[in-house]
Amino acid sequence: MTIQQLLKTAPVTTLLLASFIGLFIMQILTGVDANNPSTEALLKWGANALPFTMGDDPWRLVSSAFLHIGLMHLLFNGFAMYFFGQIAEPMFGSAKFLALFLLAAIGGNLLNSYVTWQSILYGTGQPGLSAGASGGIMGIGAALLIAALFKISVNGMVLNLKSLIFIMGINLVYGFAVPGIDNAGHIGGAITGLVIALAFAIGYHQRLAVALQNAAIQQQRTFNAYQTNYSYSVHDNSSYNSQYSGQYREQHDNQNYYDAITIGQSPHLNSDSTEQDTAFANNEMNTADIYADSINTINSPLNNGTVHNSIEPEALKKPSIIWQLLPWLAMLLISIGFVWWWQDIHQQLLQVLKAIE
Repeated sequence: MTIQQLLKTAPVTTLLLASFIGLFIMQILTGVDANNPSTEALLKWGANALPFTMGDDPWRLVSSAFLHIGLMHLLFNGFAMYFFGQIAEPMFGSAKFLALFLLAAIGGNLLNSYVTWQSILYGTGQPGLSAGASGGIMGIGAALLIAALFKISVNGMVLNLKSLIFIMGINLVYGFAVPGIDNAGHIGGAITGLVIALAFAIGYHQRLAVALQNAAIQQQRTFNAYQTNYSYSVHDNSSYNSQYSGQYREQHDNQNYYDAITIGQSPHLNSDSTEQDTAFANNEMNTADIYADSINTINSPLNNGTVHNSIEPEALKKPSIIWQLLPWLAMLLISIGFVWWWQDIHQQLLQVLKAIE
């Protein structure tokens, strides 16, 4: 996919990639080592570090997601963002995709800070720093896992669940196998992405159910449009019946005339044959009367100008607004939870610093 196609299909993904690369170029231009940047340089450019992030610089929860530690780190995360973003952004929408990335990155950094803080309290760890878009990218990957599980399609194509599980598994195993990888950041980002994607998937399926019902109603309306309304009047029936009766009487008179000639020209017929022919003629008359009566009976319900109309289908339904807002409500609750979590760690940190003083 070319840059123009990526910008058209996934503009937020393109802008995120441009910001990663642009920030890295700015670091290089200011003298930062491209492969082994110093701790001072990373702190200057917004890395996540417990004493700063949980102190007076909470903005590092976001800024660290755009900062990368070396060229290889940038290339790895850039490729992952390109791979996931061009699928996830059209699926979730640009605004939700951006919010998903930022919240997953914040969730990963918060979990990293919490784990670091707990290890310091128990004397098993020490402060460190972290940077990179890995937490946000893992959140996007986890969201795609939920989309594949719920069979949400992208441009008519359903994601391969096994492939996504394999990719996510490799990232997690690699993080535990190689030292210096922010596993807490990966896990925190993935959990955040899972929660947001669940809200999106539930809302998506509820809206899809309403859309399918409306499609069935619309199909019924289209079918009813092709049905004909039948209307009959007394005048139409009388002309039809008179014409039919005249034709039948003419045919019956010809038949009587034929019978009369046949009887008159047959000198050898006995009285029994004559009685049989007379009975047959009477039979035919009765049949004609019965047939005429049946026609009148069939036409009788239609003699009052009755109109036969099809049943009107029910009105189209509108999806509840709650299903459209559900992903945003979930992200709002997550944001409130993150604020509370940061304040809790912040207050604990302040209490420990006061106790030390």
